[in-house]
Amino acid sequence: MEFISGIISFILHIDTHLTDLTSTYGALTYGILFLIVFAETGFVVTPFLPGDSLLFAAGALAALGTMNIWMIVGILLAAAILGDAVNYWIGHFFGQKIIESKKFPLIKKEHIDEAQKFYNKYGGKAIMLSRFVPIVRTFAPFIAGIGKMNYAQFLMYNVLGGTVWILLFSFAGFFFGNIPSVKHNFTLVILGIIAISVVPIIFETLKAKKNKNK
Repeated sequence: MEFISGIISFILHIDTHLTDLTSTYGALTYGILFLIVFAETGFVVTPFLPGDSLLFAAGALAALGTMNIWMIVGILLAAAILGDAVNYWIGHFFGQKIIESKKFPLIKKEHIDEAQKFYNKYGGKAIMLSRFVPIVRTFAPFIAGIGKMNYAQFLMYNVLGGTVWILLFSFAGFFFGNIPSVKHNFTLVILGIIAISVVPIIFETLKAKKNKNK
């Protein structure tokens, strides 16, 4: 419970926590950000880690001169692409066994089902589009690996999706994160980003329930 509350606090006050990290660890903060994004995209057991909000907050810090925006973009783009690639191969070789073993409580069937629906609906493009949907972002490459999706096709969508995702949120933070109205209501902005991101999941869930009741 304390762990969960700590994660929630980190996400909601991510600007403060990132400032503390840069003050304490300096250039090593880039490595910490790499590990967070890599884990969030690369391992199905860590879908709770911040994604969109982390990129936005890092961009905002770069605008203040605390970090370098191009270092952020380069390092986090590498993390996002490598993370999805690792997740694909984990799904490819071990996915079905992991699901059947039921030894990983964080890998919930509903999350797998949601990612599967997303993948079935959009095909290969799901890998690119899922970048903008929390939780689905973590499970989509895993599902693609289980489904033995052609890796060349997967890699193309992985690179395209990762590039757009990193650039969009990092530069959104860089250009808008330090506008006074945004800076003074940063927690609300982060909540807004999270809310907008989960709209597709809510919409698809409600649609599925409606179709089921017909």
